[in-house]
Amino acid sequence: MTTALPEDSWLRDLRPQPARVTAAEYEALSEEIARSIEIVDGYIIFCEAPAPDHQTAGRRLANLLERHARNAVKSGRYGCLTVNNDVDLRLRDIPLLNRRPDVILYRCLDRDRGERLRAEHALLVIEIVSPGSETQDTTDKLGEYARAGIQHYWIIRLDNDGVTSIERYALDRASMLYKHLGTLMKDEAGGPPEITNPIPITITWDDLAF
Repeated sequence: MTTALPEDSWLRDLRPQPARVTAAEYEALSEEIARSIEIVDGYIIFCEAPAPDHQTAGRRLANLLERHARNAVKSGRYGCLTVNNDVDLRLRDIPLLNRRPDVILYRCLDRDRGERLRAEHALLVIEIVSPGSETQDTTDKLGEYARAGIQHYWIIRLDNDGVTSIERYALDRASMLYKHLGTLMKDEAGGPPEITNPIPITITWDDLAF
């Protein structure tokens, strides 16, 4: 009879560890592969394809943001702005931290210089909570986006009819942590909520319905 011995840390260290992906290695990947993964502390995280409702909500949110972004640019108070779904966002180079937000509002990139989308370009990042993403969206990414210096973060929750709530966070630069500004609820009394930051936005719930 063999008795299992407690595993010492030195023994664990002898085991092969998965290799970390560098920024150069990631940039050499095909777009097809890059779309299916995120990189956290250099390690590959495989992303499941979003459910249809998740994809629809992301498209509705992007359309809403894009409409208000265009108005903000026309006002002359903002520079060039872009809205996108599911694009690479570089939060850190070493160890590599690369996320693909569901929706992101950011300052336009310099295409001639081949500028990569980084945290300093982002004005607002939005993540839509799925059954398997609760911890990532409300804890992991909440901390990562704050430490990267992204000013605004929204967490979106859905019901069977569309977007049901928007949790809004703003960065406290002294602590580099997010402060909860409040949660907008679809069924609240009153007119459509109006937001002033990062740009003026009116939340029309009908536009976020399925």
